[in-house]
Amino acid sequence: MKVIKFVLNILYKIYCFCIALPIFVVITIFVSTSVIIASFLGDTNTTSYYLPKFWSKSAFWLHLLRVKVEGRENIKKEESYVFLANHQGYFDIFLVYGYLGHNFKWMMKEYLKKIPFVGYACVKCKMVYLGEGISGIQKAVEQARETLQGGMSMVIFPEGSRTRNGKMAEFKRGSFMLANEIGLPIVPLTINGSFDVFSRHDKSVNFGTVTLTIHKPITAEERKGKQTKVIMQEVYDVINDGLEEKYKS
Repeated sequence: MKVIKFVLNILYKIYCFCIALPIFVVITIFVSTSVIIASFLGDTNTTSYYLPKFWSKSAFWLHLLRVKVEGRENIKKEESYVFLANHQGYFDIFLVYGYLGHNFKWMMKEYLKKIPFVGYACVKCKMVYLGEGISGIQKAVEQARETLQGGMSMVIFPEGSRTRNGKMAEFKRGSFMLANEIGLPIVPLTINGSFDVFSRHDKSVNFGTVTLTIHKPITAEERKGKQTKVIMQEVYDVINDGLEEKYKS
């Protein structure tokens, strides 16, 4: 049995490298270019949602990965939210983009603008960029207020980077300060399985299942009067409770 499993794993790695990866690179260039062209034609919401959604789902299809989504009944398409998710691995972005089922903008770090094709496409999609310090937060708040209306939401990884061991790191205050300034409901998201599929330490994709759990919103009214660190801990606990036992803090 171990020999069969080993051989299947080798065949899967070869497939991913020789077939899935080249096709995905082509799709990435096509989607990025299409989004950029659409932005010059005046479309920064519809195309920038559906094309990246296809791009993200293709990452799972091509790599033969399974996806489960739980709790989608907790959110409404016509409402705007600030989604806060743990960050386990490289497939987190594909999971949220492809399977959240809600139009949104990412809150991203400034340096991500430099990624070939994808970085410029994100700029043209009017993603929200968070700079350093208070001035960076204030600028992000202004941009978010203009963008997050009529069901348009935002997704943030409050850890700031991918986990090193599968467990969540401490949350950064910036995303919570921004969420409180905007006054939108916060929706915790728990991602499971992404660390095993493709963590920051892996050199290639591993076969497996990735699960997205959408928790109930925490409204601005429920957060009223609470210190930022208290809200941070509440969200942390909700996300952590949804993790597999081996990854709970």
